[in-house]
Amino acid sequence: MRIVTLDQKSRENILSELLKRDPNNYDSYSRSVQEIVGRVKEEKDKALFAYTRQFDGADIDASNIRVTEEEIREAKAAVEPGLLEVMEKAMENIRSYHQMQVRHSWFDSKPDGTILGQKVTALESVGVYVPGGKAAYPSSVLMNIIPAEVAGVKRIVMVTPPGKDGKVNPVTLTAARLAGATEVYKAGGAQAVAALAFGTESIPRVNKIVGPGNIFVALAKKAVYGHVSIDSIAGPSEILVLADETANPRFVAADLLSQAEHDELASAILVTTSRELARQVSEAVDRFVRELSRKEILEKSLENFGYILLAGSMEEAIDTANAIASEHLEIVTRNPFEVMTKIHNAGAIFMGEYSSEPLGDYFAGPNHVLPTNGTAKFFSPLGVDDFVKKSSIIYYSKEALEPIHKDIIAFAQAEGLTAHANSIRVRFEGLTEGQKGESGI
Repeated sequence: MRIVTLDQKSRENILSELLKRDPNNYDSYSRSVQEIVGRVKEEKDKALFAYTRQFDGADIDASNIRVTEEEIREAKAAVEPGLLEVMEKAMENIRSYHQMQVRHSWFDSKPDGTILGQKVTALESVGVYVPGGKAAYPSSVLMNIIPAEVAGVKRIVMVTPPGKDGKVNPVTLTAARLAGATEVYKAGGAQAVAALAFGTESIPRVNKIVGPGNIFVALAKKAVYGHVSIDSIAGPSEILVLADETANPRFVAADLLSQAEHDELASAILVTTSRELARQVSEAVDRFVRELSRKEILEKSLENFGYILLAGSMEEAIDTANAIASEHLEIVTRNPFEVMTKIHNAGAIFMGEYSSEPLGDYFAGPNHVLPTNGTAKFFSPLGVDDFVKKSSIIYYSKEALEPIHKDIIAFAQAEGLTAHANSIRVRFEGLTEGQKGESGI
């Protein structure tokens, strides 16, 4: 891996390079995505089935697009028992963590006759996109469905591309059933996102769409936003390790490569105050790359977006980590908890040499759907809050409104909104001072 000494110019150059991975920059795909989304919106099932034949090579129609109970039973029987047990353990951790995020409605009443509050209501329906084909991503299934189920969403719809045989990967399907999906449909790509957003004869529309996917899925979610809500426009995966001379170089190298193997646009960065650690990590990375199965992807990823950054002080290293705002941030320093208090921008923070990133991907419990491409500066991990909406509650008695009604009228008039002012004024017209104080409840 390349070793770069940090200064203002090198930091700005690296930030600029990382931002090039933003899916919003891939305009060349937008026209194709817009065409797919528009056609599904207009032609519904007809377009959905045609695109499934074109892109997935599967003969899907209204009779077989929805996964049946029999298919789910067959899928579960095909999953290796050991893997099933691991998924159940992970699911327990994920559910337990997200149950701590649950918010409740609240009301605050005052003696003057006012009641203010917030009503928390689960979304009625959510669509979860899961990549499919030959690959299986049961961890993504659990991470996207369980928070919705914990939030109280009644209808959780999963869509995933079928294989050419018209079947869904059995591990993916089993994870969906374990997590709480109420419906599963054999559809993928931009066409599946459009079907969830607008509805077809076979797939009723949903209120929100979440889940990972390729550039076509990401741009389709962007295209339908406003018709439905979405989680985010996710970019390529990324990790930043913040380390000092106490870190184990083999551990750090292995953790950097755990994200670099995702794809050629993945980013893996070490920021350290130790030149010796930088050298040892670079050598360990080279050794691991020669041994690991996804060698070509690893080499491309590291060539494009892999860096070892040498900082002059831990303060400079922390400032750089906050500027990059990585999806995954590992802190491997003498006192990681102290460093953590100075981190403002990160999707998930892993502390200590035994809290490696895959622990969060699969098992610990916190969600692995995280903000990418610097959006950790203003976005949060996927969680229960993403599957609820909040309504404000306002109640004023006549006695509570009367002392302030002229203030509201004055405010409305200052904005030139005379109908607003009149809405308040009519409630107190023609009343004597004594009548103004009478109860209106």
